[in-house]
Amino acid sequence: MNIHEYQAKQLLNKYGIKIPNGKVAHSPSEALRIAHDLKCETFVVKAQIHAGGRGKAGGVKIVKSPKEVGAAADQLIDSKLVTPQTGPNGKIVKKIYIEEGSNIEKEFYISMIVDRVTDGITIIASTEGGMEIEEVAEKTPEKIYTLSLEPSTEIKTNEAKKITTQLGVQKNQIGKVVEVILSLYKTMTSTDSLMIEINPLVSTKEGEILALDAKIDFDENAFYRQKNIEELRDEDQEDPLELKAKRHDLNYIKLDGNIGVMVNGAGLAMATMDLIKLHGGTPANFMDIAGAATPERVAAAFKLLYLDKDVKGILCNVFGGMMRTNSIAEGLVSAAKEVNMTKPVVVRLEGTNIELGRKILKESGLQFINAKNFGETAKKIVEAVNKEKK
Repeated sequence: MNIHEYQAKQLLNKYGIKIPNGKVAHSPSEALRIAHDLKCETFVVKAQIHAGGRGKAGGVKIVKSPKEVGAAADQLIDSKLVTPQTGPNGKIVKKIYIEEGSNIEKEFYISMIVDRVTDGITIIASTEGGMEIEEVAEKTPEKIYTLSLEPSTEIKTNEAKKITTQLGVQKNQIGKVVEVILSLYKTMTSTDSLMIEINPLVSTKEGEILALDAKIDFDENAFYRQKNIEELRDEDQEDPLELKAKRHDLNYIKLDGNIGVMVNGAGLAMATMDLIKLHGGTPANFMDIAGAATPERVAAAFKLLYLDKDVKGILCNVFGGMMRTNSIAEGLVSAAKEVNMTKPVVVRLEGTNIELGRKILKESGLQFINAKNFGETAKKIVEAVNKEKK
């Protein structure tokens, strides 16, 4: 789960990392009041959305007066911001963050990630703060430094000092940057974060070390012990279909295609999506309805896909082991009748109670397209969708 920049910075500040003074505004009038309260010469007004690249898209504005803060807020709030990470549809800005401008002397990049290769935490640092790290990696990879920590061990002060040496931190600021690195590690391990990024971490001409921008991604599997983190979720920034799927315990990810995919098991789902691509189609989603799906969950999954305006046809490919195929069939029939099914739907069922499952589909009176084997499932749905286009 991602959170907003201001939330990430507040969390880092809780663990001892300094940030500029700032507050969140939901309206131009509120932004104006905040600007007057800050009493500074330079203000930074930032759109709060779950996506990077805001600066290049016009979502970050540096202004010199409360009046200009109000004007920037009026321009940003309720606008659509399109960045390389939002896709062409962009995201609506519902809130902005207003903070004091900083007298920057030097910028750094620093992040920590759960590294699946080393099974531990890896620190990534660079002297090129303020830039997208992917761009630095492509153009000047020698300016990126990494340090992989031993799994299940605390970061050591000398390891943090090693990073400061690589970054060329001034001697009088090494201690402060070491404290930032140690605090970053403490934040990550205490909150079950998968990734924390500060970009940039700056040294100011006044000698302070500040986090000017931050991003945190949390492991949702740990929310049973991180209720306070889960409360930071902003549903306005999430895909409505993915939110709806989550409420039904469905593993669902929205994609760019037009063929809805409903499968049990992640491996079968990936194989099914590959097969769709092989036959010239494009999956509209990844969906795993899980091993013990009830007719109600199957119906919810089908409706979720069917009511997606981008979906022109659905492929249901289910192998019933623990899951009985008659339960799948009951859910499909119930949902198809509810939505008054007109889009093509290809169904391949195998496994427990298969004869009963097929009987339920056949006697429903609905125009399900039957697929007898794995090979023909994708071919049939691609052909059916292409036929509908003509």
